Amino acid sequence: MKTDKVKRIALLTSGGDAPGMNAAIRAIVRSAIYYNLKVVGVENGFSGLINNDFIEMKSHSVSKIISRGGTILKSSRCPEFKTQQGRERAFNNMKAAGIDALIVNGGDGSFRGTDLLYKEFGIPVIGIPCTIDNDIYGTDFTIGFDSAINTVIRAVDNIRDTAESHNILFFVEVMGRHSGFIALNSSIASGAEATLLPEIRTDIDQLCHFMEMERRKNKTSGIVIVAEGDEEGGAAEIAQKVKQRLPNYETRVTTLGHIQRGGSPTCNDRVLASLLGHAAVKGLLEGKTGLMAGQVNRQIVFTSLEEAFSKRDKIDKSWIEISKIISM
Repeated sequence: MKTDKVKRIALLTSGGDAPGMNAAIRAIVRSAIYYNLKVVGVENGFSGLINNDFIEMKSHSVSKIISRGGTILKSSRCPEFKTQQGRERAFNNMKAAGIDALIVNGGDGSFRGTDLLYKEFGIPVIGIPCTIDNDIYGTDFTIGFDSAINTVIRAVDNIRDTAESHNILFFVEVMGRHSGFIALNSSIASGAEATLLPEIRTDIDQLCHFMEMERRKNKTSGIVIVAEGDEEGGAAEIAQKVKQRLPNYETRVTTLGHIQRGGSPTCNDRVLASLLGHAAVKGLLEGKTGLMAGQVNRQIVFTSLEEAFSKRDKIDKSWIEISKIISM
């Protein structure tokens, strides 16, 4: 049942960019127009709410953006929004612009700010999980994750050509300071010899034993995927420690960095973003608020923003064992 309280909605993208954000923007704008709503795009994330960076959006505003990476609305960090005064200023700007509800595309930090805005001022809000880390509770996958791991896989496939040609052991660092989803999934898919995750304590001696004894002794090339949040340090530090113990191995380090965030989104991310963008608009019209739209078992579900940012999706540890078995 459509509520008459929502007639003009705003949307913004916040935090780190993720492939598929533009697909979500497109779905939000066109779904809103279909339901006879006015749409306002907020540029530069929460900073745009504070600085009145509002733009009216029409159907043609989102033409041909579904295949583009990044976000046409831009994103930024906004320390001022962390203060109650900053959020009050943002709310007053929205009220003056006739904005009745807000959709935020981002990760856990973005959802914390969104939740505070809702609880302090009562404005209807819906969050959409956009982060390559895939660590948001309440959805099987976040927008951008599938694109990121495909970028990693392509890079590792290329690196392996050089590793095997020159008998080099490559340590490839991927994003995931607090979450090993990118590392574990890309490791399994690329056939990496070992995976180091922030969720599992790294034992350098055990890693070296595996490289020296459990693998074929005549094989001195390989790939070790290292999540950037590993307690033993980044790929460079770990490679140095391994080299000290295994001097016969020639080692190299590749840090993929922000290349994982860029590029055209995959089909999976485009579809997920489109479904969740539409669900967010429809949810607001049904009176839903303070929630995040996600997908679990191919069904659209809504989870409280507080749960989404306070809980974390955890990696399946059985996958870690499988990764070890099939890497031998």
